[in-house]
Amino acid sequence: MWRVRPTGWRALVAPGSILRRLDWSLLGAALALSALGAVLVYSATRGRTQLTGGDQYSFLIQHVVNTVIGIALAAGTVWIGARRLRDLVPALYGVTLVLVLLVLTPAGATINGSRRWIIIAGMSIQPAEFVKVTIVLAMAVLLATKVDVGDRQRPDHRSVMQALAVAGVPAALVLLTPDLGQFMGIGVIVLGVLLVSGASRRWIAGLLAVGVVGALAVWQLHLLDQYQVNRFAAFADPALDPSGVGYNTSQARIAIGSGGLLGQGLFHGAQTSGQFVPEQQTDFVFSVAGEELGFVGAGALIALLGIVLWRALRIARECPDLYGTVVSAGIVAWLAFQAFENIGMNLGIMPVTGLPLPFVSYGGSSMFAGWIAIGILQSIRLQRPVGA
Repeated sequence: MWRVRPTGWRALVAPGSILRRLDWSLLGAALALSALGAVLVYSATRGRTQLTGGDQYSFLIQHVVNTVIGIALAAGTVWIGARRLRDLVPALYGVTLVLVLLVLTPAGATINGSRRWIIIAGMSIQPAEFVKVTIVLAMAVLLATKVDVGDRQRPDHRSVMQALAVAGVPAALVLLTPDLGQFMGIGVIVLGVLLVSGASRRWIAGLLAVGVVGALAVWQLHLLDQYQVNRFAAFADPALDPSGVGYNTSQARIAIGSGGLLGQGLFHGAQTSGQFVPEQQTDFVFSVAGEELGFVGAGALIALLGIVLWRALRIARECPDLYGTVVSAGIVAWLAFQAFENIGMNLGIMPVTGLPLPFVSYGGSSMFAGWIAIGILQSIRLQRPVGA
């Protein structure tokens, strides 16, 4: 008996179609975070004429444009597919390595006193954001190859050493820029990937020991820039210099504390309108949510981040191969640490490192990398058999 295949829009929504198999909870949460971020960025920048040049909508428009580009990158990642993306990992790794190297050359651009960007087609790009994507993918390839073909139950020591070397090269370059926050994020990704891959616990313990010894050596040898030392000192003692290095965190905490349960109302935050919190559209965007939307609104933002992480964990658990599981778990480690660090530094429980809040903070590179991660998760989910 002949069966007529659906065409047009019916094909898009037919059982087993790509649209039906996408994780809409994951996609919806990421979209809601980006939309909420647009509102918070607008509130934080609309009155800052020195930033906007008199156009109160400039940051809002750019944030929306960044989101649209990010969604397009996610769609492109889904179109490429998890298997083809796996084959492209060596090329992607090489490209991101070159981009990070360019930051250390005269081609690197200094923004807000930090040399972490390069300018491409008039757009500032922070390569460290894309390094996290390629490290997750490259480590997963090395750790999962022999396991997925059935040769082993877990990665061998040689595979682990190769994976650590692949992660270590770009991580060292990121530290040289210097970007301590991104370096810390990469460290968490590496640890998360190794844990999920089933690598020997001795590797985990060894990495933790090396991390502690390395941190002590960096501190004792005075390898940090003075502003980084000051940030850690202010974190250890918030009352150390409230009008200097501790000013940002102090003002952010005042803003969040003044929000109460329901907030002062969107666009009516005294700290935000008074421009007391520096970098409020990027590092301290959470303080806008706390002040203007209150505990309820800030809690909703955190809940949306939780949905993203929950769905990513579910994709990792249901993935039929170790490669997809490791990639998904690496993305969870990346987004979870970055969200915790950003919100934590707004609350004063973590040092200020400059890490943006995923999907919410203003910034093209962070938005692009975050949406690429969503595309990777969706492409891994689409590998499942139809009906599974």
